[in-house]
Amino acid sequence: MHVKNALFAAMALVAAGCGQPKAKLAQPVAKINGQVITSADLDKEVGSELQQLEDQYQKQLYQTKRQALEGMIQKRVFEAKAKASGLNTPEELIQKEIASKIPDPSDQEIQSLYDRAKAGGQQLPPIEQVKPDIIRFIKQQKMQGDLMAYYNDLKKEQKVEMLLPAYLPPKKEVEAKGPAKGPASAPVTIVEFSDYQCPFCIQAEKTVDEVLAAYPGKIKLVYRDFPLPMHPLAPKAAEASHCAEGQGKYWEMHDKMFAAQGKLEVPELKKYAREVGVDGDKFDKCLDGGDMAKVVNEHHQAGEKLGINGTPAFFINGRFLNGAQPIEEFKSLIDAELGTIAKK
Repeated sequence: MHVKNALFAAMALVAAGCGQPKAKLAQPVAKINGQVITSADLDKEVGSELQQLEDQYQKQLYQTKRQALEGMIQKRVFEAKAKASGLNTPEELIQKEIASKIPDPSDQEIQSLYDRAKAGGQQLPPIEQVKPDIIRFIKQQKMQGDLMAYYNDLKKEQKVEMLLPAYLPPKKEVEAKGPAKGPASAPVTIVEFSDYQCPFCIQAEKTVDEVLAAYPGKIKLVYRDFPLPMHPLAPKAAEASHCAEGQGKYWEMHDKMFAAQGKLEVPELKKYAREVGVDGDKFDKCLDGGDMAKVVNEHHQAGEKLGINGTPAFFINGRFLNGAQPIEEFKSLIDAELGTIAKK
C-alpha cells in the first residue's frame, strides 16, 4: 500500500473508533420467562475457572518451549563434543563414554530385582529365562543416570546459559490476613489456603517447612482456612486452631493437627489442645460454642473469590501455585520475586 494511502486508512480507522478499545457490551445469552441472562452474568459465573484455564495454558506453553529448548541444547552439546572427540555422531560418543563403561549387574542385583517384581504380584518364569532382560533393564537404568550426569558436565564445559525467562503466573491481589510466622517486613509473603483433613495438605506441610528453612528471614507465611466439602472434620479442626490461637498456641495446635494424619474428631481436638498447653475449659467452650466458625467462613470466602477450588493453594507475592508441589516449584517463584525486588 502507498504510504499516503496507508496514512488515510489509519486516520479513517481512528475516526471510526477502531483505534480505541471499545467497552464490551453485555449481550443476552439466554432467557427464562422473559428474564435475561447476559454475557456479563456468564463471565461472572465462570470467570475464575476461565482464569485458571488461561493460567494453565500459559504454563503449559512455557513448559513446551522449555522442553524444546532443552532438546535443542542437548543435541548441539552432544554434536559439538562428538566432533571434538573425532567421532561422527552423538550416538557413537554415548556408546564410547557411557554405555561401554557400565558394568554388568551382580547376581545379587539381578536376584533382588526379580524378587521385588514377584513380591509385587508379577507372574514371572524362572529367573534364568528372564535374566538377560533383567540385565538389560538394570544397565539401562544406570545408563540414564550416567547420561544425565555426563550431559550436565558437558553443559558446564561448553558454558551453556539458559536465558529463557522462567514462567511466572500473573499476580493477584491476595489479602494476607490470618495467623502468620516470619518477619512482617519479609520481601516474600506466602499465603496458604489449606485444609487439615486434606492428605495433599498434610504432604505439603513438610515442603513448606523446608521452604521457610531455605530462606531464613525472607518469607512471611500466612495460613488461611479452606475446608473442602468432602472433608467433614476439617471445619471444626480449623475452628480449633483459632480457639488455640486465642490462647497464644495457634502454630502448636496447627502442627499437632497436621501430625494427626486426619484424626480430627472433636474429642481428639480437645485432647490435642490440652497436649499443646491451652486451658482446656476455655478451649472446649470456644470449640463447642462455634465461636470461631465465622472466622473460618471468612477465610473460605476469601479463597472462593480468588477462584480456589482445591487445596493446598499458595500465593507467593500474589502468584498462584496450586497443589502439593515440590520445593523446586516454590523456589523458582521465590527466587524470581527476590530477583525482581533486588533490581528495584
